[in-house]
Amino acid sequence: MNHDTPAGGGPRRGDVVSTHSVFGAPCWVSLTSRDLGTTQEFYTAVLGWRWRGVKLGEHFRVALADGVPVAGIAAVAAMWQMAVAWTPYFAVPDADVAVSRARERGGTAAVGPLSFPPGRAALLADRDGATFGIWQGELVGNWEAWRRASPTFIRLHTRDAFDAAMFYGEILDWATGRPGCCQVEYEGGEVVLRSQGDIVARIDSGAVESAPDPSVRPHWQIHFAVADVLDCARAAEKHGGSVLSEAEDEAILRDPDGAQFTVTSRRGR
Repeated sequence: MNHDTPAGGGPRRGDVVSTHSVFGAPCWVSLTSRDLGTTQEFYTAVLGWRWRGVKLGEHFRVALADGVPVAGIAAVAAMWQMAVAWTPYFAVPDADVAVSRARERGGTAAVGPLSFPPGRAALLADRDGATFGIWQGELVGNWEAWRRASPTFIRLHTRDAFDAAMFYGEILDWATGRPGCCQVEYEGGEVVLRSQGDIVARIDSGAVESAPDPSVRPHWQIHFAVADVLDCARAAEKHGGSVLSEAEDEAILRDPDGAQFTVTSRRGR
């Protein structure tokens, strides 16, 4: 996603990579919020992010980690009557095709495709209700720098990992053998997604061979790599958030608006 979209400002021309050559992989994460100021203060305190504006207007900001754009914030939850949540975006060669495929397989399209030059985006939900986005167009400038600074990975918690893998695989052209596509593996009861050899997503549905759990609310969880998980947890509590679970190497946090995310120790990457 280009930096002048909800993701940020324009890339250097020599660094431009498009979704025609890199597709099916997570390419951006974005947060909807109700109050931009509160959201920025919280994530600066917890994750050390800095911020810059974008051409889309005063309701949008880009988060920077060590100068590299890592996430987008859109203060549109109240204005657009959207839920407050972190959402992963996947690279696709054609947004219209991806949306049609999702609908044909029982998914829904909540927003778009909409034009955000130099590309197009849509917000979808899979057939179990987990929300995700798609992006067609230029990816962030200096793609490899974004990959290194981006979330450690994203994880889909769902009722049936194998069914979900089929859904996403058919929409996003996973494991098709085409140059640039993502590879799918099955490890320890999880579906593991690799892009260019790196693990970029996992899909899990609980214990191996167990029946789908109807109590699970399917959702994509965003994991951010941090130097000190416990420090992040204390900062979250101090700045209006909460800690849902906590261990030395990983904690699930909630921001003041209610959006959940995970911080994972950089040592465990």
